[in-house]
Amino acid sequence: QVQLVESGGGLVQAGGSLRLSCDLSGRTPNPIAWYRQPPGKQRELLGSITFGGSTVYEDSGEGRFTISRDNVKNSVYLQMNSLKPEDTAVYYCNLFPARYWVSWGQGTQVTVSS
Repeated sequence: QVQLVESGGGLVQAGGSLRLSCDLSGRTPNPIAWYRQPPGKQRELLGSITFGGSTVYEDSGEGRFTISRDNVKNSVYLQMNSLKPEDTAVYYCNLFPARYWVSWGQGTQVTVSS
């Protein structure tokens, strides 16, 4: 089973940027998606990327977030720009769609200060 490890989170001021990484152990033909879970809220989908690099974004990830991948490194990235306090959340990656989910990793905490 594919395992995923997220990294790259941290504390950033509003307007700043962060690049999150999702490192995969093992190969999968499934798209990889980024999700986030704000404090006290449900996990939400931000967007996904296919093995070939095609991306689809949900409204929550549109415009300021960019998903990319490096198939040689077997990693998927989430570039986040113009961060807002409401982007504060734990960010996760997993397979897409939900029926292909594997065990969730620890996620990476992103905190945006105003």
